[in-house]
Amino acid sequence: MPALHILLRWPDGASAAYYSPSTIVRNYFVAGQAYPLAEFTARARRAFLAASDRVRQVHGMPCSRAAASLAEIEARAARHDSGDVTIEKFE
Repeated sequence: MPALHILLRWPDGASAAYYSPSTIVRNYFVAGQAYPLAEFTARARRAFLAASDRVRQVHGMPCSRAAASLAEIEARAARHDSGDVTIEKFE
């Protein structure tokens, strides 16, 4: 299953990379696009759960790394009141 990292920039200017076990996250984000924080968080939840579900379909269990990425994203998003999250690229 092809994995990737999604590189993004938070509203405070910090950059971060998050692991996805599936390229399905590309269906939820566009590189170069900025998303309002609440929209980004909702999309990330759907994207990383979908990626984890793909792993479950193939291997019979969800992806713990996708769950960890989602948990990190949600924790970081909770530290911001507003602003945009920019998808810098996929690797």
